[in-house]
Amino acid sequence: MKNQPTRRQFLGTTAALLSTAVVGSQKLFGAPALIRSLGDKPNSLIDGVQIGVITYSFRDMPDQSAEATLQYVLDSGISAIELMGGPAESFAGAPKNSVNMQAIFPLMRKRREKQELTEDEKKQLADADAQMKAYRESVAKWRLSAPMDKFEQVRKMYNQAGVKIYGFKPDTFGMQNSDAEIEYGLKAAKLLGANQVTVEHPSNDAQTLKLGTMAHKQGLRIGYHGHEQQTPTFWDTALAQSPGNAINFDLGHYVAAGNPDPLVFLKQKHDRISSMHIKDRQTADHGKGNLPWGQGDTPLLAVLKLMRDQKYNFPATVELEYKVPEGSNAVAEVKKCVAFCRNALS
Repeated sequence: MKNQPTRRQFLGTTAALLSTAVVGSQKLFGAPALIRSLGDKPNSLIDGVQIGVITYSFRDMPDQSAEATLQYVLDSGISAIELMGGPAESFAGAPKNSVNMQAIFPLMRKRREKQELTEDEKKQLADADAQMKAYRESVAKWRLSAPMDKFEQVRKMYNQAGVKIYGFKPDTFGMQNSDAEIEYGLKAAKLLGANQVTVEHPSNDAQTLKLGTMAHKQGLRIGYHGHEQQTPTFWDTALAQSPGNAINFDLGHYVAAGNPDPLVFLKQKHDRISSMHIKDRQTADHGKGNLPWGQGDTPLLAVLKLMRDQKYNFPATVELEYKVPEGSNAVAEVKKCVAFCRNALS
């Protein structure tokens, strides 16, 4: 313990790393041709721990295409990702979504966390829900004849740039989706090179049995994600149903929910964890806030070191959920998170 850095020393070192990283980003950000011409590829495998990012982290960026998303990943210094469905499906020619998701995401989060909504916000969500229903119906029809070779093209584009897609999260695995849509989502994931798909836990045993069975036949795993409903036994039924069922653990939500030491959970369940979202949240006593890394109550340092020391092979996926500071953007903030991880593991 005498050789361990203090919290202040750790954060200071991270800030120093970031100042160098941000200068680099200012020189190269917005110049994809220059970056590609340099031939540099990102490497976020840090001392045996694969640091990734869910592309949901870039939801506030102006362009959500597959090409732009790849550039955000590269500019963040990330070499492996959990890809949201939007960029890949838009590349494949899916119908466009008329809903402004950048405006709706914060309201969806408030509703999910049971925060009070204004009457105007309730109306916005109701209108968005109606539009989303029509959009999902059009996309479901498109998926039945989608050009699957486009997903392989996405994989090649990302792989050539040095980015591996380990997870895929389209909205094809819900209770409302047909078996044909589920099969489509699994096949798309395989063509993208993923070894897992991720989905919000449906809290329905019949659905997790079906998904796990279908995924196992395809050689994939379903990683079930949870929010503050996570407990140490949250995934037990799904895990017992099929080897195709796995855990997409969310470290920050687990802490905010008031659960016991997450390191104990990781040691017990590491072989069934397909991937883990990392963020820094406060405990309930401190307000449950999503904060810049190093300011909350989540034991990020201890978890990253446990992964390194125990050689856990599931990725630690950066999920940017704290408020982006004025004058910054999602790419710069994800880069800070990567620097935090690099410093923690150095």
